[in-house]
Amino acid sequence: MAKRALITGITGQDGSYLAELLLAQGYEVWGMVRRSSTETSQRIDHIKDRISFLQADLLDQASLTKAMEAAAPDEIYNLAAQSFVPTSWAQPTLTGQFTGLGVSRLLEALRQVAPKARFYQASSSEMFGKVREVPQNELTPFHPRSPYAVAKTYGHHITVNYRESYGLFAVSGILFNHESPRRGLEFVTRKISHGVAAIRAGRATELLLGNLDAQRDWGYAGDYVRAMWQMMQQEEPDDFVVATGENHSVREFVEIAFAHAGLDWEQYVRQDERFLRPAEVDHLRGDAAKARRVLGWEPTVSFPELVRMMVDADLALLGA
Repeated sequence: MAKRALITGITGQDGSYLAELLLAQGYEVWGMVRRSSTETSQRIDHIKDRISFLQADLLDQASLTKAMEAAAPDEIYNLAAQSFVPTSWAQPTLTGQFTGLGVSRLLEALRQVAPKARFYQASSSEMFGKVREVPQNELTPFHPRSPYAVAKTYGHHITVNYRESYGLFAVSGILFNHESPRRGLEFVTRKISHGVAAIRAGRATELLLGNLDAQRDWGYAGDYVRAMWQMMQQEEPDDFVVATGENHSVREFVEIAFAHAGLDWEQYVRQDERFLRPAEVDHLRGDAAKARRVLGWEPTVSFPELVRMMVDADLALLGA
């Protein structure tokens, strides 16, 4: 009989890649979606007819319990969150409700309805924040530097707590930044690739960015959802850092992106203080040695390949 998986946040970047992966593995896939006045399912339009959808909300305990009963899942992947860091400064309480307490509600629904199911929590490298060591691994202390990161840290610890308290198969993937052509336009990587395409298409004359010296460990989302699935197939539940182990600056991303489109970035990029964070996160670089050793996971897409993939997709999107 086919395994059943329930994915929260299925319409997001990671949710769409994970749904594709699970369908290819023969899973029956259920997607949890929030009632919204605007449809945002374009990332999964090509596989929509192969997914069963449930309406539920991370703010509403009863709806989560009903969704769990309807899907009767073997595996639950919690990818839903308010995941944009700048928004977390503008809406810190709502971010805490979705990204933090939402995990508690989901775990409680799982404990009551499907205690044998396996649970994946999407943790984040942002939890390391003001880093204590470089690179960061599973034992590096957290020092979150935004309301989003604080909420993710709560979600991480409550997952560990439910695993240890109730014997649930609950794991957390501490994923470093991962991008793709399906990344939201508000994120800096997609903002750059889309901005390059818009300039090339004659639809824009400049690109406004924040801190060009900010460095991140950027990987490809398609690689990272494979690590999520691999964590759920282990005999014992455990937490894993997923990262490339390489650091690159926003400036490097800009240089490769503009060069790929045959443009000189210095003619178009302007720094705008509105896009600077109140507290910057420095030197996020992951040590994924444990994931490589235990899961056999390896990234397949290099940083320059990722940038060019995103630019090509946006050039095609805008007909540039």
